[in-house]
Formats: sequence, C-alpha cells, structure tokens
Amino acid sequence: MFRVLTCLAVEHNWWLVALAAAVCITSSYSVIDIGQHARAAKGLARIYWILAAAMASGFGIWVTHFVAMLAYDPGVVLGYEAGLTLLSLVVAVLVTAAGLAVAVLVRQRWAVAAGGGIVGLGVASMHYLGMAAVQIPGRIEWAADLVIASVVLGAALAAAALMAARRRQDLTGALQGTALLTLAICSLHFTGMGAITILPDPATPVADSIIAPQRLAASISIVAVALLGLSLFTTLMSRRARASRAASGRLFRILVEGVTDYAIYLLNPDGTVANWNEGARRTKGYTADEIVGKHFACFHTESDRAAGKPQKALETALAEGRFEDEGWRLRKDGSRFWAHVVIDPIRDDAGTLIGFAKITRDITAQRADRLRIEETSRRLDLALSNMSQGLCLFDRKQELALFNGRLAGIFGLPEGHFTNGMSFEQFLTVIAGSRDRASAMRDRHGALVGQTEPSMVTEEFGEGRVVAFSHRPIGDGSWVTTCEDVTERRRSEARIAHMARHDALTGLPNRVAFNDHLGAAMADAKPGEKVAVIGIDLNRFKEINDLRGHAVGDTVLKTLSQRMSATLRAGEFVARFGGDEFSAVKVFADRDDLMDFAQRLEACLFDRMVVDDFEIAPGASMGVALFPDDALEHDQLVSNADLAMYRAKASISHTVCFYEARMDEAVRTRRALAKELWEGIEEGQFSLYYQVQKSVSTGETTGYEVLLRWHHPKRGLISPADFIPIAEECGAILPLGEWALRTACEEAVRWPRPYKIAVNLSPVQISHGDFITILTGALEHSGLDATRLELEITESTIIADKERALQMLRRIKALGVTVAIDDFGTGYSSLETLRAFPFDKIKLDRTFMTEVETSQQAKAIIRAILALGRSLDVPVLAEGVETSDQLALLAREGCDEAQGYLLGRPRPRSAIKELKEAADAPPLVPAIDAALALRQAAAG
Repeated sequence: MFRVLTCLAVEHNWWLVALAAAVCITSSYSVIDIGQHARAAKGLARIYWILAAAMASGFGIWVTHFVAMLAYDPGVVLGYEAGLTLLSLVVAVLVTAAGLAVAVLVRQRWAVAAGGGIVGLGVASMHYLGMAAVQIPGRIEWAADLVIASVVLGAALAAAALMAARRRQDLTGALQGTALLTLAICSLHFTGMGAITILPDPATPVADSIIAPQRLAASISIVAVALLGLSLFTTLMSRRARASRAASGRLFRILVEGVTDYAIYLLNPDGTVANWNEGARRTKGYTADEIVGKHFACFHTESDRAAGKPQKALETALAEGRFEDEGWRLRKDGSRFWAHVVIDPIRDDAGTLIGFAKITRDITAQRADRLRIEETSRRLDLALSNMSQGLCLFDRKQELALFNGRLAGIFGLPEGHFTNGMSFEQFLTVIAGSRDRASAMRDRHGALVGQTEPSMVTEEFGEGRVVAFSHRPIGDGSWVTTCEDVTERRRSEARIAHMARHDALTGLPNRVAFNDHLGAAMADAKPGEKVAVIGIDLNRFKEINDLRGHAVGDTVLKTLSQRMSATLRAGEFVARFGGDEFSAVKVFADRDDLMDFAQRLEACLFDRMVVDDFEIAPGASMGVALFPDDALEHDQLVSNADLAMYRAKASISHTVCFYEARMDEAVRTRRALAKELWEGIEEGQFSLYYQVQKSVSTGETTGYEVLLRWHHPKRGLISPADFIPIAEECGAILPLGEWALRTACEEAVRWPRPYKIAVNLSPVQISHGDFITILTGALEHSGLDATRLELEITESTIIADKERALQMLRRIKALGVTVAIDDFGTGYSSLETLRAFPFDKIKLDRTFMTEVETSQQAKAIIRAILALGRSLDVPVLAEGVETSDQLALLAREGCDEAQGYLLGRPRPRSAIKELKEAADAPPLVPAIDAALALRQAAAG
C-alpha cells in the first residue's frame, strides 16, 4: 500500500490525475445510466444500449488510463507501441461489452455480479495491455502481489458497482454505481502502477512504431472530447427514454386505475393483495383500505377454499407462467358472480418473484349469454341431427358450408360422401350417381336456386326413392336446401287417391270414379256410338250374410268383383257402389257387343262358387239404360238404369231388363202416392177395419184383427198392400202406426165384451227406439188391459236385426202384451226364431188355405205346423178361411182359431153388430203433429 501511495504522490502529476478522474467519473456514470436503461429496454433496442454502454466504458477506461499515464513521471522518457495501444482499446470495449451483456441479459441472480466481475477483468486487461505498450530505455519489474490485488480490486468493485445500480433504479443507485465503478478503475490503475519498478537500461531496445507522449496526448484529447460527447449524448438519450418510460408508466397506472370493467391488482408472493384499482372496487365491493393486505382467497367460495384452489392457482401461474380460469367469485356483500381470472407472475431483472398480476372480469352476463347460445346451439344440433329432412347450406360461391347427418341417409349413402367446400355440382353428382343425371338436375335446380322466392322440385332415384328438394334463398347469394324422402308419402297419397276412387273391399272403382268415367264416356262418345249404364244388384245377398256370416258375404263380393274385372274388355267398366250394388258402363256401336257384355256379366254373377265348404249361387238383377236414347244427362241415365234393375228384380223370368219410358210413370205415381199419404194423415183420411177371429172348436169370437184402410178422396179405397210399403219407405208408417195403435186401444176399451185386438207391427215401428214408450202411453191413456192387446209381427221383422228385435219383444211381453208371429210358413219360417222367443200365437199364412183343397203338400204343411204348435203349446190361427171344407179340415186337424171371409169380412166398427154399442172412433188428429214433424225431417 505504501508503494502505491508513494507512486501516486511522488511520481504523478496531480492535475492530470484529476483530469483522468474526471474522465473516469463521466464515463462511469454514462455506463451505469445507459446500463440501467438497457435493462429496461426490450428486444433489439436492449442490444443497442448494451453496445453504447460498452463503447462508453471501453473508451472511458482507455482514456482514463492513458491520461493517468501522461500524469506518470518515472524519470525516464516514455513512449507507446501503437499496436498494443490500439489493441488495449479494442479489448476494453469487447470485454466490458461482454460483462454488461451478462449483467443485463441473463436473468439469474448471479448474473449482475458476474457481469460486473467481467467488466473489472476488462479494465485489468486494458490496463496491463496498455502497460505492455509502454516503451522506455530500461526494463519494468512487477510486484506480483500488487498486480493480483489490482485485478481483484477492479473486479470486486466493478461487480459491486453494477449490483448497486441494479438494486436501486433511481439516481441514488446510479451515483452509487458510478462511484464504485470509478473506484474500481482508479484503484486497479494506481495499484497496478504501484506494482512496477523501472530499472534504466540504455541497452534495452525500443520498438520502431512508438507513439510519442505529445502525440498520445493529442490523440487522447480527441478521444476524450469524443468520449465526453458520446457520454453526454447517450446519457441524454437514456434520460429521455427513461422519462418516456416513466410517463408511459404513469399513463399506464392512470389507465389501470381508470379501468372500471376489470379488476386489476397486484398480489404479493404470499397471495396477499398489494394494490387495488377502481375496477376492482366496483367489481368486488372492497375499497383499497379494506382489502390491501388480505389474502385473495377471500374472493373464492368456501368450497374452493376448502379444495385449495387459490394456492393451486398461484402454483399453476409459477409453473406454467400463466393461470387462466373461470369460476364463481364472491363480492364483499356475499353475492357471487362468474369471473374470468388471469394471474401472471412478476419477476425482477434477476428473475426474483416479486408478486403476481391478477386481472378479474365479471362475465356473469356473458356466461348467461354463452350458456343460452350453447343451449340454443345444442338444441339446434339436436334438431339438425334428428330432423327427418336432410339439410344443407350453400354459400354465395355455391359451395357446401353446412349439412346435417340425415342428408346421407336420405339418399341411401354412407357417411363421408359429403364434405364442406364441395360445389353444388359435385353435390348433385354424388346424389345422382352419374354426371349425365347430375347435369340434367343442375339445369332444373340451377334456375330455382337463383330465384328470390322459395321453390320446390321432386326427383326420383333408384329403388323407387322419391326426394323432395326445397330451395330457400337467404339474400346474399347463399341458400338453404332441404331434402325430404317423400317415398312413403307418395305411396300413401297414391293409396289414398286409389282409396278415394276405389272400393276398399273389392278394389273396384267406386261411385266417384264411376261418375267421372261415365261423364267422360258420354262426352267422348263418337257419332254412332252409344253408352250403356248397367245397374247390378245381387240377389239374396242379405240371406248369405245372415245365414253364412259377413266374412262369407265379403268373400262372395270379392270373388264376383274379380270375375267381372277379369272379363272386361276395351270400352268396358265396372264399379261397386256399396253393399250388393254394382254398376257397369259399356261404350258400343253394335247392340250385339252390348248383349255380349251383359251375357259375360251374367255368367260372372250366376256361376256357382264354394266358400268354406258351402256352395253358393249368388245371381243378380241387371237394368240397362242407354245414352242418348234413354237420357242425355248423367244422373238421369243412372236413375233409369236403376228403374230397369228394379223391374228385373221384381220379375221372375228376367234377370236383365232394359229401361222403358213407362217405368218413369210408375215411379212418379209412387212418389205422388207418398206425398198424398202425408196429406191423408193430416186430413184424417184413414180408418180402422176389424176382422173377426173365432175358435174352430166352439165357434165363439175370440178377438178381432185391426186392419188399416185409406179412403183417398180421388183414388177411392186404396189397399194396404199398395200404401203400407210406401209408408215404410217415406217414414209415414210411424205416425200412422201410432194412430192405429192408440185408436184401436181406445175403441176396444169401450166394447161391451173384452175381446182381444190384434194389431200388426211394421219392422220400422219395432226398430224405433221410442216404441215401448208409445205402447205404454197407448195402454195407459186408453185404460185397456194389456192382456187384451196382441201385436203381430212377421219373421222378416226379426231377421233384419234379430238381437234388437228379440230384445224389444221381451220388453213388450214384460208389459203383459201378447205377441203373435204372422204369415208363418212363408219367408224364412226359421224354427230358430220359435226357439229364441216364446210367441203366444202362430198365424198360418193364407196361401196354404187357398191350396189345401187341391195340394197334398199344402195339407201336409198345415198338419206339420199344427203339430208344431201343439208340441210347443202355442195356439195356431189359420188365416184365409173362405169355405166350409177348409174350416172342417182345420177342425179335424185340431187347429185352435180361424180367420177369413167365411167367418167375417173386414168391416168398420159401426158395421159389426157385436161392437155397435161402442162410441165413435176418435179422429186421427193426435198423430198429425208427429206426422208433420217426421215429414219435415224427411224433407230436410
């Protein structure tokens, strides 16, 4: 140390030493200031600032050294070797640049100290290279201990200088760093100078290229001025940059404080809140005084805290460099909100963790919107995936942008045939299966997708597949296409259309199709051609249904329909109207063709068939009407064919009848009679006749049958056989029958003797729902004993609806009224009917009595019926007894009662002696209101 002080005090010029110190201080301050700015800079700018600091330090060290060497006076003439002198400058710049780079760029804790040490080594390198450049007439001896001490002092103090500047980024830190770096340079220089001893030796050779001290002084002056300018410039620029950063930092702090939508705050390394902005106050409700210093876990829910999520968030941020999450967070008032949270770790230049930057945003509303959108998207995806139609969206470039999974299934293709981005033409090629078909489809569909209104087109594909395409433009050149497999719909529509025009049971055309065909045939008939309508009604079809069942009846209908369909030729047509009604159309020019058609139909209808082991011969009646001979209008032609068919049905010998004009006259007469029938009810033109019934064995009167008579003002007395069927058809039988029943009861109750009265019932009456009420009312109103009333029905009345009729008869018998089966021996005469219901009397039909004297079969039938009555303990009454022989026969065979002209003709009550004491019959007025109501209902 004494040698160093001696060297400094005795061998140096203090003015030049002071100048060297000034240069050293200036360059040191520039290095520290620029180094601090370089640490704050980013990217390439940091490299520029490091190079600027290296230039300032290298030149400053070099100038300081050689100014100090100018101040050194060892007693001999000094010179400087040029090469080593310049090399010392380059080494000073490069080595200090390396040290500064390590201190600035490396983020480890040791980097600043290491960088400072390297800078110290750079100073030492420059110093001893500079000393090696000294040329004197003698030799230099070095004190090793001082050399080592100088190097150690330079490196240690330089490391301390950079660490001081790193520790504090303000002016104090810069001044501390400057002082230490200046001390490092000076201590190294003067300690190193104290380590030398110069021994004069004139024989020592001197290098040729030396720099004289005067020239070196001039060079140093130039470099010093340049160094001073560079230092001032770089320092000024550094200050401006730092001021800009400070202003930017202030603006950033103002910005952060002014942000109200985000909670932006810092956390200390332990997770406690370090600062607080306005957005955090608004979001979480805490003021800065309330929350700073508290752990940020207080923002988490109890379950999150129990799961350790706050600490895990900090650990994730440290491990991965960033933590980002969404979840529920708590406000000061305990309410919660859905937050988006970002946590970033913050480190200093040495890489030391100084805290965490935490940004929290309340996205409760956005989450709700997102959830709604996700739910809507999920439902939309479900709808698209499960909709029955295939859907695809084409953009304005006619490329597929969206499609659902159903699209491939619509065309029977596996998944993967459609991809986003494929063109509309490629799409058509995939579904069409060939380019030619796709081109044709392109022509059809291309014109539709360019329209402004939705359009639809149907295409047929292989295996009968039918697909309906619907194109809906969006407005920007794109469009939505839906594809629906309508194969089954088309089939159903075809079936429905077929069903609408065809009979479901037989498959024949129905009335609608028949009307259309007949209308077209009449309109298209050529001159000389005629159109025949053939009305067909099956014979005894009801009997087939009743005896064999409806299943057999259906089989018969289907078999006959198949036969007629098979026999049809050109210009021929057959339809079923319903039930057992059919109708045929034949366009012909030769009448022989019509007759041939009729004969073929007749063969189809009359040929026997076997159904369920039963042989059935159906048969039919046919009526023919011709256009234009018999009618010019469609409806009239069909009506005329029906009239001819009814005539054939009434005929025994004809199965086919042609229409004749006189048939219309019969229909008109029938319709006029129906109208006059209602008028007769209103005007009281009807009366009751009575025919006596007597015991065969004793001859005593047992009762009277009530018979209805119509006294027409113009037509005279009309037979019940003429007007009763018409009354049943038009509904007049209901008021007429009610009047007859009430009147008969009221008259019978006033007879001097309690004879029974027998009243005939129509099938219409017994099927009427109110008949029991009417019957009960007649008995109660008249006061007639129910046992005196006997109701007569035919078996056909029961056969129409057997169960209903038998139920009605049981209710009648429950009232005490007796029931007789009329006209027994004709029609069905089913023993099952006698078994199913206990009739009180059997009335033998009059036809047997007319033949009994000449026909042994009639006599045998009478004998059998009488035996049946005795076996069933049911009395038998024979009708139509007109001769004594007939009566004698009945007596011999044991018949119970008889009725006929021999015993008494039908007469009004006033003409019967036994009933003369009776009062006049009541008028027909009570039935008028009911008759008018029924007539209005029939007209409606």
